[in-house]
Amino acid sequence: MFNFIRKHQRLMLLVILILILPSFVLIGVSGYSSYNSGDDELVTVGDQAVTAQEYDMARRNQLNTLQRTMGSAFDVALFETPEARQQLLDSLVNRRVLIEIATKDRFSISDTALRQAIAATPELQENGTFSPQLYTTLLAQQGISIKDFEQSQRAELALDRVIQPVMQTAVLPEFVRAELEKILLETRLIQTYEVQAQDLLAQQQVSTDEVQAWYEANQDALRLPDYVNVDYVLLDQDAAVSSVPSVSDEDLQTYYQQNQSRFVTPARVHLSHILLQTGGSNDAQTVLQQAKELAAQVRADPSLFAELAKQHSQDGGSAASGGELGWITEGTWPDALQKAVFSLNEGEVSEVIDGPDGYHVFKANAFEPEQSQPFESVKAELAEEVRQQLAAEKFAEMATQLTQLVYDSPESLDAAADALGVQLLQAQGLTRERLLSADELGLDVPVAEQAQLLTDPRVRRALYSAQSLQDQHNAGVIEIASDTLVAVRVSEFVPSHVPPLDQVQDQVSAYLQQEKAVTAAHELGQAQLQQLQAGEAVAVSFSPEQSVSRIDPGSLFAGSLEALMAVDADQLPAYVGVDLPNGYQLIKVVAAEQTEANPMLVTAIQTQLQQIWSNAQEQVFMAALREQLHVKQLPAAEAVLVADSED
Repeated sequence: MFNFIRKHQRLMLLVILILILPSFVLIGVSGYSSYNSGDDELVTVGDQAVTAQEYDMARRNQLNTLQRTMGSAFDVALFETPEARQQLLDSLVNRRVLIEIATKDRFSISDTALRQAIAATPELQENGTFSPQLYTTLLAQQGISIKDFEQSQRAELALDRVIQPVMQTAVLPEFVRAELEKILLETRLIQTYEVQAQDLLAQQQVSTDEVQAWYEANQDALRLPDYVNVDYVLLDQDAAVSSVPSVSDEDLQTYYQQNQSRFVTPARVHLSHILLQTGGSNDAQTVLQQAKELAAQVRADPSLFAELAKQHSQDGGSAASGGELGWITEGTWPDALQKAVFSLNEGEVSEVIDGPDGYHVFKANAFEPEQSQPFESVKAELAEEVRQQLAAEKFAEMATQLTQLVYDSPESLDAAADALGVQLLQAQGLTRERLLSADELGLDVPVAEQAQLLTDPRVRRALYSAQSLQDQHNAGVIEIASDTLVAVRVSEFVPSHVPPLDQVQDQVSAYLQQEKAVTAAHELGQAQLQQLQAGEAVAVSFSPEQSVSRIDPGSLFAGSLEALMAVDADQLPAYVGVDLPNGYQLIKVVAAEQTEANPMLVTAIQTQLQQIWSNAQEQVFMAALREQLHVKQLPAAEAVLVADSED
């Protein structure tokens, strides 16, 4: 599925648009202008309105589409924020504005223009030519008819006629481009020094009264969101392995015998050779006679082998190294050659051997016989291997049993845990977005690492379903991975509350101590800055010089970059200071330079600037159209934008 999406991204964008705006697809531009549910208006656009019903349909289709395409990575919480809802509503309003303008000014697309646009879509082409078969197949895979798709495309092209002329003529003025490019590439040579709050932490004292006062004044900051405590049963490979009994020595011995070839290292010989090739203009008898003469020489004196191989061997790959071939494992060569070389003793030279590519003379430099690993040396490995195999079979059986028991005994996971022989686990503090820390919950022990699997979006959706929260029955079995299942149940729902002071006292005290240390670091840094600016000596150790620019700020904070770029380039060196979240940064601006960027970087900057300019023009244009059509967001929209994600 993901490969298809990556391969056909442009087409998928069109498909998702169709799924999100079904009524527009079915009715078209002219029909849409007269569509009006008449109830629950959220935003008025001229004489029309975007309604709550229309918004809800678009939101459901958006979430369903994203869930299908993203799979287990989909997290509904990311799309249920007021910001995400407002973005979707704005997109509906903007489309309605474009539809109104397109309808009013009678924008239309001819059949010829529609066919040309579809045929030009790269995802619908094979070898650069439109493929009717691919077109039909891709739409069928997404469950969309050709009629609906072409109607949506006709509407999209009509709307493009409203906005595209503005986008295509939005040219960034040359003087603006040049000035922005200069600003982006302007470089400063700097040195830095940081006053770390951590170094001043031990000097800070926090009283009980300060903790009490902060606690009373910051109730909202301490408030915990709604959360659930969870019972869960984890079935994974480890649980399956634990359920498998130990394997007897007799069974392991049998398994060893059945797989003995795996524990045998074949014999191998380290070879060198001299090759004289036959064929072409080479007379076979002459070549054979030459090979016999060389064989006789090296058999009489094996120490001559390497030198004679360099002089006479016609194997270009090995001749330069004295004919050395390296280690040859038994069973990897043709039978005739293998029989000859593996009959040699270490240091022995063979007679002339006729091979597929000529005549060979081999020398066995070293020999290692076949070696078998005894049963006792591989017994532990075999035991683990057999248990893993048995566990894989057992896992499928346990998964079926877990699913059945979860639904047969919906009030508890005890029966499932007992039947599977696994521990019933508990976790506290699972919110709709995350798992609370032990400090937030006032626990003395850290949250179990395995409890992190409960943060999987599918697990949270199951636990926070209306039925799960109301009945506190088993919420189902969720497949986290192919070898990991988890059955979950809400054991307790804890509404949002402020923890008592004794639970958060250490947390508040540590926060205040850190806050005081940061303040002290800021004060110390500011004092040192004043001394440096006054020309006084200060005991600080600045870092080596580094070049930074707006386009390459290095590791600088945004505030630091802004401060040093504001320094008068004619008054250097100069010092500036910036408050950091955990301290204070002193910056010595040594020199100003103008970077000579490579052409690729300049092109990239120009492209980005043009895109920003075009987007800005589009926003201005859309704002003008909205004003022309008297777009107004009504009070009813507020309720939709902050609605509970469980609606």
